[in-house]
Amino acid sequence: MSQARFAEQCDRLSQEVDKTLFDRLVWERTEAPVLAGLVALAHAALEDREEFELAEEGATTTVKRFILKVHGNRVAALALRLVDGQAELAIQPIERSPYRVAAGAPLATPFAGIDAAWMAASLNELFSRIAR
Repeated sequence: MSQARFAEQCDRLSQEVDKTLFDRLVWERTEAPVLAGLVALAHAALEDREEFELAEEGATTTVKRFILKVHGNRVAALALRLVDGQAELAIQPIERSPYRVAAGAPLATPFAGIDAAWMAASLNELFSRIAR
């Protein structure tokens, strides 16, 4: 018996016994590391810009949400999430910010397309939607 067939049988049985727990374990094993990597890339993209800060606010297990601060000022919210095998980034307006966020679709790429260059290009596009 191949290792892959054994793994499939283990997954089938685990899902049969408790689908909710199985789904949570699959998330933790496969998608949670991707989301953590996405967050790390966002932080790394801004690490040379000391006037920029991403402060986690309002995150859940499936969506990481950060307040973008520039020179200590709350500007907008950056939301990172995984949807159907794709990483998705969106910029959103926040309360008490004098900055507007132009409407635009979230930016997405398949998991295989996530890298530092994609993150920098995506943040560039999202930041261009912000104006006073």
